[in-house]
Amino acid sequence: MKMDELKHDAENLRETLIKLRREIHAQPEYGFCEFKTGKLIAETLGESGARVKQGVAKTGVVAEIGEGLPIVAIRADMDALPIQEETGLPFASRVPNMMHACGHDAHVTCALGAAMLLAKRKFAGTVRFLFQPSEEQKNAEGKSGAMRLLEENALENVSAIIALHTRGLPAGSIGVTTGAALAANDTIKIIIRGRASHGAHPEEGLDAISIAAQVINAIHQIVSRRLPAIAPAVISITTIQGGIKENVIAEQVELGGTIRSTGGEARKRLIDELERALEVGRAWGAKCELHIFEGYPVTINDACVTDAIRSSAKQVLGAERVIEMPFDTWAEDFGYLTAQVPGAMFWLGVTSERVPHPVWHSSKFDLDETALPVGAIVLAATALRLLETKLI
Repeated sequence: MKMDELKHDAENLRETLIKLRREIHAQPEYGFCEFKTGKLIAETLGESGARVKQGVAKTGVVAEIGEGLPIVAIRADMDALPIQEETGLPFASRVPNMMHACGHDAHVTCALGAAMLLAKRKFAGTVRFLFQPSEEQKNAEGKSGAMRLLEENALENVSAIIALHTRGLPAGSIGVTTGAALAANDTIKIIIRGRASHGAHPEEGLDAISIAAQVINAIHQIVSRRLPAIAPAVISITTIQGGIKENVIAEQVELGGTIRSTGGEARKRLIDELERALEVGRAWGAKCELHIFEGYPVTINDACVTDAIRSSAKQVLGAERVIEMPFDTWAEDFGYLTAQVPGAMFWLGVTSERVPHPVWHSSKFDLDETALPVGAIVLAATALRLLETKLI
């Protein structure tokens, strides 16, 4: 593999990739509604000479470069979040209450850049690009984009799969994790039912808001007081709905949130402890219900695939720009894909003096675009390494 030529070509793509990312950023689309994004992806891939198929997993795009076996897949998620952008950028979202606040616009751009780099090279085997819809949520049928890709055999004959995700590391660097990399997640809903009464006589009712406050306090003790300090876990209550009028004691409160774990017994322990926390409300006479909506599995990074990413990145970026990272409690439906074939996701550094502290899933999220050719070259170099060294 001629790394100097690859690096030169990647750097020459910088302005092209920035333009692509800004176009995608300005027109964000929700999960399974990525029609414009898919069209742009297909057109760009077609110009690179890739074989393109649209409408996979509803709005996804699958493309191939090369011929025959083995097949290495590169996956990029396309969907945005229902957030009103407040960055003030000249290419900020033009869609009300919709924004690329997680970097998926950069993920798509890096994968397109990898396709442009690979299209100029000859290699044995095939690189399959999976531009996946709806990573952020499941649809009404309980399916995310990765689940739909599996149903439509997008991983057929694939020997390994790689992906990236933006992260708070310096632009120009990447992070790698071997083994369990991202958490399993579940959505929780808690319903607390009390008894309404006049606000002037709370003793005649059963205040669901007051009880909910005590239940939340008990929930916040689970990770810090009920679990081992070395066990990675998160419980976040993120929504509260209750009450109908200022002079009416609330009869019902609904809490929503998320739990993150390493799956298996750790997940079961969290759910058991949530049920225990609800006993606080029941002791006051309230009826308390816990509903669990299963989320994504743990993302496991295969050791051999991770090593291919690590080695490739050290060659094209330098060893000092490859950072070993621990398990993180973010969750990704990429875990469905790595459960089927060996795969790994690496972290793409996107911070700089201009963007020193980006906050993911916030209205002011931004990233340093100098990271785009970095993501593209690491994806391309890793795919070539996996094909050439037959690590898969």
